[in-house]
Amino acid sequence: MEKTYYSNGKLLITGEYLVLDGARALALPTKFGQYLKINSGKIGQIHWTSYNQDQSIWFEETISFIEIINFKSSESLSERETLIKILHEAHLLNSRFLNSSLGYSISTVLTFPKFWGLGTSSTLINNIAQWLQIDAFKLLTNSFGGSGYDIACAQNNTPILYHLENGLPIIEKVNFKPVFSDNIYFVYLNKKQSSKVAIENYYKNQKNMNVDFILVNELTAKICLSNSIEEFSILLEKHETKMSEVLEIPTVKDSLFSDFEGSIKSLGAWGGDFVLVISKENPTAYFENKGYKTIVSYKDMIL
Repeated sequence: MEKTYYSNGKLLITGEYLVLDGARALALPTKFGQYLKINSGKIGQIHWTSYNQDQSIWFEETISFIEIINFKSSESLSERETLIKILHEAHLLNSRFLNSSLGYSISTVLTFPKFWGLGTSSTLINNIAQWLQIDAFKLLTNSFGGSGYDIACAQNNTPILYHLENGLPIIEKVNFKPVFSDNIYFVYLNKKQSSKVAIENYYKNQKNMNVDFILVNELTAKICLSNSIEEFSILLEKHETKMSEVLEIPTVKDSLFSDFEGSIKSLGAWGGDFVLVISKENPTAYFENKGYKTIVSYKDMIL
């Protein structure tokens, strides 16, 4: 009998990068996510097929249990090796699923284009953790690394405030329902940003950073409580300016959209994936004229 699991995608609205060091972050689970389907297969192996949202196959491999059990990590991993690493770490947390009398035919199905960056890896890790009844945060730490906010989004159907305390995830559900949500859009920047590389670069430059965590936490708290589009815009712009100073990277508005009449906020790893746009008028024509064709409204994106 087929077993099916599902996890939500994610967008990190505030606290990007700094959430790794304990800052409070506002994160929103998305209406898009990923399914994991488990069927029985040939004994001693997993036949794995990954489908994009258009049903095209983007990954297909057969992996033996022996490869998973004996996996040794290296610096640079292929997609196949990355999957084996996740399964190896899952095996260390629950070895029963690689019983010698079992075999699996497994498929994953994204409900968003893979390049959108809404959590292809985090939804996979959370789905595997659901299947094997293991701690998804531990599996993330042992395989990919990261703050875990994306795992929290995978598991929750409401906006959350997220932070790490003594290395442990603290999740608070929040009633973030801006009355001006019709003025919020998400625009894809036409390139996928590697969260893993972005995190590595953040830690590499961390010694030179002057971070006011109290200010960032205050901005996050005020953003959650904003009840006007004007206040929301000002607070997001302050957050964006502060992170620009911390990362020593120009804001996305300064570098790409300086003539835009509205606010633009980078999300997650700067330089790719989606940005949040606040505009009193529908900004679709503006961004399409600039070559950015993927514009998603708040109600179509956020759970």
